[in-house]
Amino acid sequence: MTGLASTASTALPFGQADLSNCEREQIHLSASIQPHGVLLLLREPDLTVVQASANAPEFLGLDPLGRRLEALGGDLAARIAPVLAQRLDAIPAALRCTAGWPAATFDGLVHRPAPHGTPGSAKGSEAGAGVILELERPGEAPDLSQRVEKALAAILSTYSPRMLCEETARIFRALTGYDRVMVYRFDDEGHGEVVAEQRRPELEPYLGNRYPASDIPQIARRLYVRNRVRMLADIGYAPVPLLPRHSPLTGEDTDLSLSMLRSISPMHVQYMRNMGVAATLVTSLMVGGRLWGLVACHHNTPRSTAFPIRAACELLSEAVGVRLAALESFVQAQAELAVRRLEQRMIEAIGREGDWRGALFDQPQTLLQPLNANGAALLFEGQVIFAGEVPSTGELRALGAWLDAQPRAPVIARTALAQEEPQFAALTPGAAGLLATRVSETPGEWLIWFRPEQVQTVIWGGDPFKPVLVGDDPAQLSPRRSFAQWHQVVEGTAERWTPTDLATARLIGDTVTDVILQFRAVRMLIALDQLEQVRRQVGRADQPAVVGDSEGRILLANDAFIRLLPPAATGLEDAPAAPKRLEELLPLFVERTDVALRLHDVLRNKRSWRGEVHLRTAKGELPLLVRADPVFSAPERALGFVFIFTDLSDRKAVESARRRFQEGILESHRLRAGPLESKSDLVYRTLLQAVVENAQLAALEITEGVEVARIPEMLEQVRISAHRAAEVLEGLIRHAAQEPGAGPAQE
Repeated sequence: MTGLASTASTALPFGQADLSNCEREQIHLSASIQPHGVLLLLREPDLTVVQASANAPEFLGLDPLGRRLEALGGDLAARIAPVLAQRLDAIPAALRCTAGWPAATFDGLVHRPAPHGTPGSAKGSEAGAGVILELERPGEAPDLSQRVEKALAAILSTYSPRMLCEETARIFRALTGYDRVMVYRFDDEGHGEVVAEQRRPELEPYLGNRYPASDIPQIARRLYVRNRVRMLADIGYAPVPLLPRHSPLTGEDTDLSLSMLRSISPMHVQYMRNMGVAATLVTSLMVGGRLWGLVACHHNTPRSTAFPIRAACELLSEAVGVRLAALESFVQAQAELAVRRLEQRMIEAIGREGDWRGALFDQPQTLLQPLNANGAALLFEGQVIFAGEVPSTGELRALGAWLDAQPRAPVIARTALAQEEPQFAALTPGAAGLLATRVSETPGEWLIWFRPEQVQTVIWGGDPFKPVLVGDDPAQLSPRRSFAQWHQVVEGTAERWTPTDLATARLIGDTVTDVILQFRAVRMLIALDQLEQVRRQVGRADQPAVVGDSEGRILLANDAFIRLLPPAATGLEDAPAAPKRLEELLPLFVERTDVALRLHDVLRNKRSWRGEVHLRTAKGELPLLVRADPVFSAPERALGFVFIFTDLSDRKAVESARRRFQEGILESHRLRAGPLESKSDLVYRTLLQAVVENAQLAALEITEGVEVARIPEMLEQVRISAHRAAEVLEGLIRHAAQEPGAGPAQE
């Protein structure tokens, strides 16, 4: 669907929107379905049909309204009974059954609608919204086990996102047989790009085409998150209405968010018709709980895809999403490794040369390459140090003042600096893009990366600035009819900064900030005449730090460290003061004896200490990484000691999340409905092993990357995705094992 942004918030009924307001169309409340199946709404607990699609009598040989399932013939009632104990509000249950007079074989999907027409609600059954049963005549059902197993192995063997997308397009076209299969990725602004494609040779290529965000309204994107597979069998279909129009259970339109048969918005139908597409099959690609993109299958003639193939597509889409999460995390982990090496060089430079700035710039590629930048500059203590291609010193100072005036953020990124600030227009050729991070709380102290202007031609699938056609009646707006490539020359911009770039810059900035903290602590010990100035700088730092002299007296415990101390440690209830000696810190640690030995080794033997400790706080034990280093003015003569503490709570949460993941990944995927016959069980176990292996590999590759706090959520998303894939796999295997007309599976 295409559409123009609308500022109004009032919802529009299905089918009453045009391109000026389609963002508000309630497409999940279509009150009609596609004609290749029937839909029944059942009241619980007696399973009486209270709403049905108008074509139900034709499919079933009788009018089902007002009848209980037992009266519809076949084994339908017996087949549906075992699945009703499931929630059915996220993943529909699949079944093979017989129904009607005379009895015929159907593929069925059972799910629960959300109450009050609210997409995404999970309380449909609690509100008495009933149960939806969808029936389709079974299509061709080939044995997919070997094909799915090979596809999972191919997905697992990819080593880059581009390679994975190309493999995904090949797999889906071979599996579905559609004329064209595209892997479609969303960018940060919601625009889409075809990043991989498989098609019939005579078709026009769409690879590399971009499509504006308005082509897929937000309400449609939310439905793609909830319902991972959508099929349009025939663009020329006549919608089949639901009778009665409103659900007798709620008095409102029945929510069809999870429906496979739901009617498609007329706007989307027109969009597909203008593209020359007659049938579509679309699956969602979810990465870390967000809609990363779509696998879009297009056919030039009507085409209906049987349930087993659709289920296999959903299973493979989940596996692709898990693999994408692992590959993206691996890239972040590699960036972190480069940053850690840079940190080590700076720390060694402090001890060797008394400064760290040379280590940051003596090998420019170690600073530029992780961010694919062509230049970098450090503004620190009134000095300007740079590498690569950068603006002049005066221009850099002006940029520093401009950065100081920006709203506070971990990083500041611009891809078209001059468009936002015309005063910097002269910088465009070499510095159209800017990425900056603070290195201290002192104004004007920044680390900045630059990218040059990249004049590029963006290929759009049609003119994005003319998405509509106005006919004789201005109210008759329809999606653009031309999808010929439209070339847009973009000037004054640089290559966009990716989320990995932003996270890497933040990590480098945090590392430099920590090194600066240590460097300034060292200078405090060396230059006592600057003590008060440096005390303020160290005291304002976010990183907890303690500086002691050669006798173990505490010269400075900054505010960040003082805030960690419980009030009882100071004897004051409301305004705690810092302890006077390093030994006075010992009662604060859970590992008091071990910390005492380590502290003695630092103070007496002048040895560095790296270790993990637990600090007693008012809120409980806080895990900390302690880094203690002696500061020497001459061999064997220590001026004092610097202790820097790092909160390990996030890392501990990651470790806990990994343990929960490993403990739960196999247990959560056991069959719920009893044993399968031996052949099916073997196939299930083989495919399940591939699914689990994919998930476990993803969990291993989601390392402690640049965003540690997100790792537990990412692991949970991998577990949820693997669990969902296992459920879809179980349904697929059970569906294949059922025989038409047989009795219900023995529980």
